Amino acid sequence: MDILLASTSPYRRALLERLQVKFQCVPPCVAEDSVAGEAPADMAARLARSKAHAVANLHPHALVIGSDQVAAIGDEVFGKPGNFKVAKEQLLASSGREVRFYTAVTLICLDRGLEQFHVEPFSVHFRTLSANQIVNYLQREQPYDCAGSFKVEGLGIALFEKLVGNDPTSLEGLPLIKLNELLADAGVDVLAM
Repeated sequence: MDILLASTSPYRRALLERLQVKFQCVPPCVAEDSVAGEAPADMAARLARSKAHAVANLHPHALVIGSDQVAAIGDEVFGKPGNFKVAKEQLLASSGREVRFYTAVTLICLDRGLEQFHVEPFSVHFRTLSANQIVNYLQREQPYDCAGSFKVEGLGIALFEKLVGNDPTSLEGLPLIKLNELLADAGVDVLAM
């Protein structure tokens, strides 16, 4: 059975490669808009489902993986910053605080009537950072395409006091522990391949 990742993210591609399954990436062509009053976890779930369905509608025989991540302080959502200015604002707002990440994953196969999803929460406790530290970090790593304005798999780890959660890969953008479970439920045992 074909496995498709509904994503153009190089980070998600690299994460899924860790499971050593054969897959292809297909752009989902879904607008990542927020909905007024939508909770961050609900937003992540909706976007992951939308991405998976957009690709599954074109490939109904395939197992399609959709994922999305939302970072938030309370109900204030932090998207991908896109540039230095927004990234600096996000990190200044995060300094000395807890930021919650919600990483949703959906696995569907339309021909089999299969749809599973999960939202993995993860908390990041930021150190108190000076403006100079933030500027230096951003100039060195340039995480402008990452929710929350950091790369935990890189220098971004130096920004934190502690990380709290069950699946560290969820913080990178795809909760592999849960995805492995969803794949196994769908008949794909990555350790038997």
